[in-house]
Amino acid sequence: MGECIPLPTESESGPAGIQSRVVLYHGSFRALAGLGEEFDWRSEAWETLTHELRHHLEWRARAPDLEAFDWAAEQNFARAEGEPFDPAFYQSGEHIAEGVFRIDDDFFLEQVVSTLPARVEFDWHGAVYGASVPSGLSLPLFLTVEGVAEPPPGELLLVLKRRPALLGLLGFDPVMRAQIVAVPV
Repeated sequence: MGECIPLPTESESGPAGIQSRVVLYHGSFRALAGLGEEFDWRSEAWETLTHELRHHLEWRARAPDLEAFDWAAEQNFARAEGEPFDPAFYQSGEHIAEGVFRIDDDFFLEQVVSTLPARVEFDWHGAVYGASVPSGLSLPLFLTVEGVAEPPPGELLLVLKRRPALLGLLGFDPVMRAQIVAVPV
């Protein structure tokens, strides 16, 4: 929808040395507007513009927060499309609480386990839920959760992972995915 393009300058020293051009792509807005009448192009344009301006300001401040979030959003899109993704991407999203992360409309609840449990329990909006974990899977495991009261606008995912270890630096374990139905405990 838009892009913040860094521009070369004669002097790269200090914040004044960092300039950029913000570009909004008319064709992207037009294509989305063609999908339905409920598309609010003014709101979407404002959201895109402020996002790209934030990129510019963070580059000037040499703060990479939005870059990390954009990368996490790309990884989350790959996950949703069934493509390969970095299993720790969600940690670059918005940190809501201990072990809870948000990327756009999706929420990730992280649990560190030593082995794959037969059953999991987790908190969501002040209620405790439980669910059986499908057998034959391995860690790391992304479980799409159904059945909670007050579901998020996107997906609720329970991420089961091993405690980080030195051998984990050598490469990624294959990521497993499954769906569970949670019930109040």
